[in-house]
Amino acid sequence: MKNIFTSSILTLSLALVFTACGDTKSKKAESVAEEAVASKTKMLDIEKPQLTFGFIKLTDMAPLAIAKEKGFFEEEGLFVSVEAQSNWKNVLDRVIDGQLDGSHMLAGQPIAAGAGFGRQAELVTPFSMDLNGNGITVSNDVWSKMKPNVPADSDGKPIHPIKADALKPVITSYKNEGKPFKMGMVFPVSTHNYELRYWLAAAGIHPGMYTADNVQGQIDAEVLLSVTPPPQMPATLESGTIYGYCVGEPWNQQAVFKGIGVPVTTNYDIWKNNPEKVFVMTKEFVEQNPNTAIAVTKALIRAGKWLDEPTNRAEAVEILSMSQYVGAPKEVLANSMTGTFEFEKGDKREMPDFNVFYKYNATYPFYSDGIWFLTQMRRWGQIPESKSSDWYASTIKDIYRPDIWKKAADLLVAEGQIPAADVPDTDGYKAATADFIDGTSYDAKDPIGYINSFSIGNKDKK
Repeated sequence: MKNIFTSSILTLSLALVFTACGDTKSKKAESVAEEAVASKTKMLDIEKPQLTFGFIKLTDMAPLAIAKEKGFFEEEGLFVSVEAQSNWKNVLDRVIDGQLDGSHMLAGQPIAAGAGFGRQAELVTPFSMDLNGNGITVSNDVWSKMKPNVPADSDGKPIHPIKADALKPVITSYKNEGKPFKMGMVFPVSTHNYELRYWLAAAGIHPGMYTADNVQGQIDAEVLLSVTPPPQMPATLESGTIYGYCVGEPWNQQAVFKGIGVPVTTNYDIWKNNPEKVFVMTKEFVEQNPNTAIAVTKALIRAGKWLDEPTNRAEAVEILSMSQYVGAPKEVLANSMTGTFEFEKGDKREMPDFNVFYKYNATYPFYSDGIWFLTQMRRWGQIPESKSSDWYASTIKDIYRPDIWKKAADLLVAEGQIPAADVPDTDGYKAATADFIDGTSYDAKDPIGYINSFSIGNKDKK
């Protein structure tokens, strides 16, 4: 019995020794792998390593979450806190006031701040966070009235893209009943506001004009648009305060999940591969901390690349579902983040480019993307006076900073983190495109011609 006991102890001891050796080898291998990654990183002389960045709870904040959770910030010598903010105005104010070193922001916010609409400040963006990612959702009641106006395929499913032509008779019926048709968007200078306006106006529905006396943008409006913070969109729709909205994910899919609404189109169909959010810092911060700005941009580019690896999307959903980030259910996030999008409940369609974080030069801050926002601000009266074509070009070059992006990208190429082919050879302008729901051609080098091409909105002399 004693021999058996002794033998057992010896066996257990040997097992523990081998396990410990195995663990040591495993940990050593992990350490070597981490050192190999870190050794590739060209460490810059960081002026401000401790940073606080803001975001709103939307899936397109993902590059910030990934750069933090995957250690990309730390590998650049940055120690970053990422904090959720209550609304877009708060984001803007806290960056301007220096409470945040930078933030996930609506593309229109730094542009408006430099172009004369709303609070003025010198803000810059060296990084575009994503392409696409928004949708337009209507209540179940509105959808039931729209659906008979939507062409169907042989299986009886609606044919996409669904244009606002299908909504037009519904708006007329509300008007005849003495009820204004109300829709929500997230902020006056948001992509959502301009996309919703574009979609409506393409069907001849007037979304209203801004004036000095009407900052709500409801002059001559057939649809009354108002601001609602993104996470509150589904509840506002469910309460009947609004009948539809334009918002980023996961708040369109949340309406499907809760059974309270139906997304009818995405911004991929309104403007294919359109820019959405940007990362913003003050001009002063960038001038005082140039290496820090480059290092931040490096980490975010790496995060975008990681996100666009299809095998990483499931892990991204896990990370974004954490309460400190988006905090939405995983199944809701996965509906759009894993290459699909659900319209009517059960009508889930393949949409691999609904969320793009790196492909198609998504991270590069193109001047032409910024100029599009300026044209919409002028079209709807947020910029009250006509401007020259040169004004559009010079204004955006003070705000969009591809020079910072290029320095970051060149370092990543030298480190072997991204291929040289992923750095665009460009003057900052994309080629003219007609990839819009109405087929209108956009050439950023002719902003006035573009503004004048629309039947609804301001017109300018060249």
